[in-house]
Amino acid sequence: MTTNKITEEAILETLRQVIDPELGCNIVDLGLIYNVSITGQKATVVMTLTTPGCPMHESIRWGAQQALLNLAGVAAAEVEVVWDPPWHPSMMTEFGRNATGVGTF
Repeated sequence: MTTNKITEEAILETLRQVIDPELGCNIVDLGLIYNVSITGQKATVVMTLTTPGCPMHESIRWGAQQALLNLAGVAAAEVEVVWDPPWHPSMMTEFGRNATGVGTF
């Protein structure tokens, strides 16, 4: 029996498939991922969105959960959306800033 070891790096790479449709950039490079934890075959992600009133809230959360469930070795996935600390453009990666046209901070 082969077991794939889940890594934070693999989770973050998988979450790059989830695109915020309003900004056209993935949730990792937007700086929306606050925490990743792995317990056995369960991946748990704590994330935020750019605004608390984001109409895509449930869609993005569901997309992140489904992406995780499709990652080899993940049998269960939990995605929690939090609002504290509030998101700010300074949390974006350089790639995210370039992709969205946001300047440096």
